Amino acid sequence: MERILIAERKLEFSEKGNVERKPLLIRVFAPQPVDPDSVRFRVDAATSSCVVEFDGLADANLGEIYGADSIQALQLAVDIEPTLKRLSKRYDFYFPTGEGYFDE
Repeated sequence: MERILIAERKLEFSEKGNVERKPLLIRVFAPQPVDPDSVRFRVDAATSSCVVEFDGLADANLGEIYGADSIQALQLAVDIEPTLKRLSKRYDFYFPTGEGYFDE
């Protein structure tokens, strides 16, 4: 089944203590039904998943995010803040305009 891109966010990142910034493209793909033979948990006809990619940070890819239905899968997939917060221990994130992503 072809994946359909539905949302993306462009950011930049650098490793802590390094000034060199690199591009980061976060992509969320449309929910799709889960094939019961592809997972190790019980699914029903509504169980769905969304693929989330962090292009630029290989160690950040979330892969498939599962939900009880397509709305829950999408809701969980677009919530990228916890992942970026976790990664912010190692990286600094910026909007393309140069502003810090987590200005605290």
